[in-house]
Amino acid sequence: MKILKLSLSVFCLFLFSLAQAQTDLSLFKSMEPRSIGPAGMSGRVTAIDVVRHNRNVIYIGTASGGVWKSTSAGTEWEPIFDDQEVASIGALAIDPSNPSVIWVGTGEGNPRNSLNSGYGLYRSLDAGRTWQHMGLERTRNIHRVIVHPNDPKTVWVGAIGSPWGEHEERGVFKTTDGGKTWNKVLYGGPGVGTADLVLDPSNPNKLIAAMWEHRRYPWFFNSGGPASGIYISHDGGETWDRKTSEDGLPKGDLGRIGLAIAPSMPDRVYAYVESKENAIYRSDNGGVDWYRISNRGDRGIGNRPFYYAEIYVDPKNENRVYSIHTYVTSSEDGGKSFNTFVNPGYVHVDNHAYYIHPDDPNFIVLGNDGGLVISTDRGGSWQYSENLPIGQFYHVNYDMETPYNVMGGMQDNGAWLGPSQLLKQGGIRNSYWERIVGGDGFDVVPDPLNPRYGYSLSQGANIQRYDRETGEMRGIRPEHPEGEDLRWNWNAGVNVDPHDKKTVYIGAQYLFKSSDHGLNWEIISPDLTTNNPEKQDQINTGGLNYDNTGAEMHTTITVIEPSPKAEGMIWVGTDDGNVQLTRDGGKTWANSAGKFPDLPEATWVQQIKASIYDEGTAFVVFDDHRRDNWSPYVYQTTNYGRTWKRIVNEDDVFGFALSFVQDPIEPNLMFLGTEGGLYVSMDGSETWEKWTNGYPTVPTMDLAIHPREHDLIIGTFGRAIWILDDIRPIREATTMGMKKLKEQTVHLFEIPDATNAIVGPYWGYRSTGNGMFFGENKPFSAAISYYVKEKKGKVKMEISDQSGKVVRTRYYTPDAGLNRVYWGFETDGIRSPGSRQPSGSEVTPPSGYDALPGTYNVKLTYNGQTSTQPINLLRDERVEGWDTAALQEKQAFIAKYYELSNEVAEVIDRLNEAQEIVGKVQQLDEDNKELQAKSKEVKQKLAELRKLFHSEPVQGNRGDDSSITSQLRNVRGKVGGSYTPVSQAAEYAYANFVRNWEPVKEQLNTFFNEDWSEYKSFVEGLNLQLVKSFN
Repeated sequence: MKILKLSLSVFCLFLFSLAQAQTDLSLFKSMEPRSIGPAGMSGRVTAIDVVRHNRNVIYIGTASGGVWKSTSAGTEWEPIFDDQEVASIGALAIDPSNPSVIWVGTGEGNPRNSLNSGYGLYRSLDAGRTWQHMGLERTRNIHRVIVHPNDPKTVWVGAIGSPWGEHEERGVFKTTDGGKTWNKVLYGGPGVGTADLVLDPSNPNKLIAAMWEHRRYPWFFNSGGPASGIYISHDGGETWDRKTSEDGLPKGDLGRIGLAIAPSMPDRVYAYVESKENAIYRSDNGGVDWYRISNRGDRGIGNRPFYYAEIYVDPKNENRVYSIHTYVTSSEDGGKSFNTFVNPGYVHVDNHAYYIHPDDPNFIVLGNDGGLVISTDRGGSWQYSENLPIGQFYHVNYDMETPYNVMGGMQDNGAWLGPSQLLKQGGIRNSYWERIVGGDGFDVVPDPLNPRYGYSLSQGANIQRYDRETGEMRGIRPEHPEGEDLRWNWNAGVNVDPHDKKTVYIGAQYLFKSSDHGLNWEIISPDLTTNNPEKQDQINTGGLNYDNTGAEMHTTITVIEPSPKAEGMIWVGTDDGNVQLTRDGGKTWANSAGKFPDLPEATWVQQIKASIYDEGTAFVVFDDHRRDNWSPYVYQTTNYGRTWKRIVNEDDVFGFALSFVQDPIEPNLMFLGTEGGLYVSMDGSETWEKWTNGYPTVPTMDLAIHPREHDLIIGTFGRAIWILDDIRPIREATTMGMKKLKEQTVHLFEIPDATNAIVGPYWGYRSTGNGMFFGENKPFSAAISYYVKEKKGKVKMEISDQSGKVVRTRYYTPDAGLNRVYWGFETDGIRSPGSRQPSGSEVTPPSGYDALPGTYNVKLTYNGQTSTQPINLLRDERVEGWDTAALQEKQAFIAKYYELSNEVAEVIDRLNEAQEIVGKVQQLDEDNKELQAKSKEVKQKLAELRKLFHSEPVQGNRGDDSSITSQLRNVRGKVGGSYTPVSQAAEYAYANFVRNWEPVKEQLNTFFNEDWSEYKSFVEGLNLQLVKSFN
C-alpha cells in the first residue's frame, strides 16, 4: 500500500513563475476575447451530478470544456472551472452530507483517440465559486469519485490513468483526511486502470471496482488483458477480493467492465463485461457469484465498450437496467433483453454520462457527444440544453466576407460556418450557424475565389466541395490511379494554394493536387511518410473488440502548408515525424526528420506555419502526448529546414503544444495554443506568457489572424470558437516595446476603421426566455484603445472633423494599463428639455446625431499629455441610394431642430426656476397672508404654463398628448436613421411645431413681462430679494 502525500511544491513554483511572467499581459486586461459559439451542437459531456434535495442545481463535467453549473434545472448554465490548470473532466461528486462541497476528478475516462487528460483532483467548498487542488496530478485520467455518505473526509477515486503509457499512478485511491494524503488501495499494474467504481448504498464499507488493462498508441488500440477484472472490498477499500471465472465470470482475458448496484436491492449487482463475447452478467448475492444474464447476440447491451461500458439501475426497480453506449437501451427483465430507450432521432448518439434521481426515477439527465438532455418523464420526452458552447473544434478558418465568417470542424458534430459579427440585435444565436457536413468535422477551407463554395473534411479525408447557396455537396476524395490502398489520417491535411487559388491539395501517404476544384487529381510526391509496416495494422485494432474506424490510421500526411512567399514551395508534415519540403512543386523533396533538437523520433506533426516574411522560414508544432510525452515542441527554421531551433519547451508553458500563429505585420508577436490555454510572446519567442484576460483554460487547438480585421480567431477543443477583436494594440506594444509603452503618460493606439452599420431585428423570435444561447456580438461601434501609466483623474477624448471642429467630447475614468472604449459614431448633442443641467466641468455631453462617414481625428488628453490618431468612419455598403448632399442637408435640419430644442429647454428651466423661487419666497414670511395669496396665484399660473410642456399624469393611457415636448419628440422621431434623407413628414412636423410654438412663446412672454414683473416688484417692496428678472 503506497501513501501519496499532497505535494504541490513544484506546481506552486510553476504558478509563481507564471504569475511573474504575466505582469505585462495584465496591462491588457480590458482586451477580452468573445465567445461566439456555436452551442446548438454542443460537445461531449462526461460527468453529471445533481443536488439530491434541490434538483434545480446540476453540475456537469465535460470532455475538455471544464465544469458547468445550473441553478435553474438546466435552463441556464455558467462555467465554474475556467481558472484551473486543465479543462478535461472525468468525474464529479457532490458530498452527500454537504451540497456545497464538490469533488472533481480531471481527465476524461473515455479513451478514444482524441481524449484529453487532466491534473488530478480538485475540491470546492463553496458550491463551485473557488477550487483547491487536492493532489493525484499524475493520474492523468480519473473516471470515478465517491464521497463517503456519512464521513466527508473519506473519498475514493478511480483512476483509469493515461491510456498512452504505463505508469504507477492509477487504480483506486482513498483518503480519510479530506484529501491531505492518499492511499493507493487497489493497483493492477502500470498498464491497468480503474474503469468503474461503485459503492453499496446500504453498506459504505463495501465497494466493487472494475480494473481494466488497456493501451492506446497513435496507430493501434488494445482493450483487454489478464489483469482486467472485478474486485470487491468489504472494509472500505483496505483489502480486495478478485472475482474470476470460478465465480461465474467469463474465462480468458477481460476488457472494460461497467458496474451497477441496484439501490432497491443492493445484493443485485450488474456488470457489462467486455470479453470474447460481450455480455451482461448479474450477481444476486452481492457480487459473490455471477452468471450471464443477457441473451446471446443481443446487440442492445452496448457496443464499443472501450468508449462506453456503463450501466445503471433504476433506484426503485432492480429489474430495470440502462446501458449507455452509442444508443441508450434499457431492460425491464433484469438484464435479459435490451431495447432502445432514447430515440436517436431526437437525442445525439454516443452517450457517456447518466444520472437518475435516487428519489424520482423519472428525472434523468443524459450526457453525450452532443451535449446534455434532461427528462422529467423517464424518457418520454427530452429537453435539450442548447446553450452549452463546449464544442471541440479541430480547426478554425475564415473568409473575407463583410462581416467575415468563421468555420471549422468539430469532434462528432460535423463542420459549421457562422458569422464573426451579426448585424442584428442581440447576440449570435445558434440559428445563424450553417452546417456544412456531418460526421466528425475537420478542416474547412473556403474557396478564396468565391466564399459561396469551399472544401470540408470529415474523418478519413472524406473531402467534399460544398455550395452554401444550394446546399449541394460533392465528394471529391481522390483514388489512386493504380488501385493502391491509400492511408488517410483521421484528421487529414488539406489546403488551397495561395498563388493559384483554384488549386487544392490533400494528403494520404502521397500528396495529391487538383487544379480544377477537385474534379481531377494528380499525385505530386512519393510516399512522404516513414511507411513503417509495424504501424499499419489498423484492421486489427481494438483488442477484444475490433474497432477499425480509421481513428488509428497511421503513417499519413497531417499537414499541408504551401508557402505564401514562393510558388511551388510546399511544406508537408506527417503523423510519424517527417517534415518534408518541396521547392519545385513536388519534383524533389527534402526531409527534416532528425534535425529537431530534443525531439523524440517519429513525433506527430501537428501544425506547420510557413512564414509570411521570408520563404526560408517556417514553424513546426509537434505533439507527442500520444506516446505519453507531455512536453511542448515548437521549432523554427530560417534556412529551408536545414537546421531548426526549439522555441518552446516545458519551462515556458503548461501543456503540450497544439497550435501556433505569427502576426503578419509584427514578426516578434506570436501566439501559441497548448492543452492548457493560450500563450503570447512579444519578443519573438524568447518568453511566453499565458493569456488569462477573459479566456478560460481550454485546449487551444487552432489559431488564425484575420488579415483585414486584425482579429485573433481561436478554435478551442472544448469551448467552441472565440475571437479577440483587433490585436493591433498588442502588436503596437510589441513593436514599441513594453518598457517604452510603460513610460507613456497616455498613448492612443491605432484605431481600426469602423462602419456605422444598420442593425436590424433578430429573426424568428419576439421573446426568447432564458435558455437561448447568445454568442457575444462585436459592438456596433468604433473600438478605441489607449494606455495610461497610472489611474489618476479622467481622460478627455475629443473627436474632430477634417476642419478641426470638435464633434464629440467624452470623459472616461481609466484603469492603469490598456483601456478599450467604444465610440458609437454620435456627435455632441443637447440635453432633453426638462432634464437636469449637468454639474461639473468634466462631464460628457449628451449624444447627438450620427457623424457622417469620413476621416476624423481622435485626441486624448490625460494629466497634461496628449495622444492622437485618425479614424476612418465608413458607410454601410448595403445601403442603396447614398446621397452625401442630402445627408448634409439632414444635418443642417437637425441643427435647426437643436436650436428649437435648446429654446424649449431654456424655457422649461426658467419655469422650473420660477417655481422654485416662489416656494422659497413663501417660506420667508409664512404669516404674510397677502404674500402667500400672491405667491399662490403666481404658482397657479406657472402650473398652467407647465401643462403646455408636460401633460398631467393620468391613470391609464390617454394617447392624446399634444404638449410642446411631445410635439418636439415627434419632430426628432421623423428625422429617421443615419442614412435617411429628411422626409416630407419631418419637414411638416417641424413647420407644425414652429407654428404651435409661437403662441406659446407669446403666453410665456406675457407672463414674465407682466405677472412675474408685478410679483417681483411686490416682493421687493417687502424688502425680500429672492426674486430675479427673466426678461
